[in-house]
Amino acid sequence: MFKRFFVSLLGTVAGIWISIISLVIIGAACVGVMLSGDKKTTAVEKHSVLYLDLTGDIIEREANADFFTLLSQAEQKPQTLENIVKAIQLSANDKKIEGIYIKCGGSALGVASREEIMQALRDFKESGKWIYAYGDMIQQGDYLLASVADEIYLNPVGNVIIRGIGSMTPFYTGLLEKLGVKVQVVKVGTYKSAVEPFILKEMSDAARLQNKVYIDSIWSYYATTVAENRSIAPARVSAWADSLTYAWTAEECINAGVVTNSAYGREFDEILKNKSGIKEDDDIRLVTPAEYIAFNHSDFGNPSDRHIAVYYAVGDIVDGGNEGIVGRTVVNDIVELADDDNVEGLVLRVNSPGGSAFASEQIWEALEYFKSKDKPFYVSMGDYAASGGYYISCGADSIYADKTTLTGSIGVFGMIPDFSGLVTDKLGVTFSEVASSPNATFMSLVEPMTPYQLGAMQKSVNEIYELFTSRVAEGRGMSVDDVKAIAEGRVWVGSSAIGIGLVDKLGSLTDCVTDMAESLSLRSDQYVSYPSVDSDLFKALMDETGRLDVAGMALDRETLKALHAVKRLREAAPVQARMPEIEIR
Repeated sequence: MFKRFFVSLLGTVAGIWISIISLVIIGAACVGVMLSGDKKTTAVEKHSVLYLDLTGDIIEREANADFFTLLSQAEQKPQTLENIVKAIQLSANDKKIEGIYIKCGGSALGVASREEIMQALRDFKESGKWIYAYGDMIQQGDYLLASVADEIYLNPVGNVIIRGIGSMTPFYTGLLEKLGVKVQVVKVGTYKSAVEPFILKEMSDAARLQNKVYIDSIWSYYATTVAENRSIAPARVSAWADSLTYAWTAEECINAGVVTNSAYGREFDEILKNKSGIKEDDDIRLVTPAEYIAFNHSDFGNPSDRHIAVYYAVGDIVDGGNEGIVGRTVVNDIVELADDDNVEGLVLRVNSPGGSAFASEQIWEALEYFKSKDKPFYVSMGDYAASGGYYISCGADSIYADKTTLTGSIGVFGMIPDFSGLVTDKLGVTFSEVASSPNATFMSLVEPMTPYQLGAMQKSVNEIYELFTSRVAEGRGMSVDDVKAIAEGRVWVGSSAIGIGLVDKLGSLTDCVTDMAESLSLRSDQYVSYPSVDSDLFKALMDETGRLDVAGMALDRETLKALHAVKRLREAAPVQARMPEIEIR
């Protein structure tokens, strides 16, 4: 007893000292960042160029973040799809903006999100203004957007990488076997392959079939779009991919029509300067989307006036916490919007592969409450709106998706890990049980489930699947049998989903908002984005509880990724409506 007391006391004292030292260091860094980051908003002068830097992560919309994330972003926040699209649209009619410069630096962005930027760029060109693109090594995703440019410049010793579309799914079964962890699975849906990485070492035939279908659909969109932009045949784009353009010289890329010219960065700056009408001795006036929005259009609606609420539901659907689509938080927000007399309608922007089935049902019910107020409810789907993401969408009056949106995946599964092989066999920890009934320690995670318990879990999953399909049938005006015929956990792209009744219209978030505004006799800019974003660095510091992944700092990226997958497995809700984890390359 005394030993435990002293160990606990020493641990507490050590924790306090570590916290004090960490706060002093972090506080000093925070003050330094705040002092160095005191910059004025960039002015937009005549002969300016909108600068789309396609480098690094581009997120759907700015979101609340913890202290360490805010600190790392203090100097350079990630770009957002929201700002990029807005800036392109508004700059088309801005006389101070001469054109757009697309820097191809290797961005991480979904194909459907690129679709929305592509639409905005095409509309921009109709204004008669120019678009130029440049890159040292132009990745395939960036090239999709660069293809709309009037001129594409490549560094003379640079590369263009066009190789086709593929997906890679990580499988953790081998790792779990080494750790002594088994995963007990119950599911509904032949194509519900989200469980496969934990029980198989390669994808099933059903998963391979559905992956092949939507991968081919995405590549068809890519090749067709590039071909339209470059005025060539789609077969020619496919030939580029088959030839692996990475090995081509800049001259070969020019001769093949992949790019229009080559130049070093310094030379391209002079070309851009001349194109925008800047004097030789002046600097190019580049304005980023974030700077452009902040200076000219910081407010796209007033919450105190009549407006459309655009609510962003981005990330995994979870029951609690503060990241992703948190069930109870979203429910409270939707109810508040429903009761707000200034909110005329709701556009739910969904970019989610799904998650907790329980949280999905709660959000669905809150959206039904919103509809009970006789207010229109539309959904705009981003890169993903699958499984739980479709669950929360299915009750909308109208559903919009991009051609390459991944949606559907109507199915349910449950995964209960059994850690007994790790805890008992490898670590030597044993357990003695005293219980009033055979199921008292159900889901203990340190012993396998009995056949009866597995049967009970399967029954629960079946019931949730029946509820899910009935929600879809009600929302889409279909019979349950018709829904089940296209369900089974199968993933569909937007261009296919519209033909089977899962989607009403192919279009962007802009299209969705514009159509709702017209139906409500509002202007298309009379909307407010929700939920509100808190970027207070000091508040985040006060909220920080010192959660540092110290062990993870010494691990390589792939090992850390695998261990986080095990951690997610341990912490996930038992029953999930989620599509498989896919990395499209």
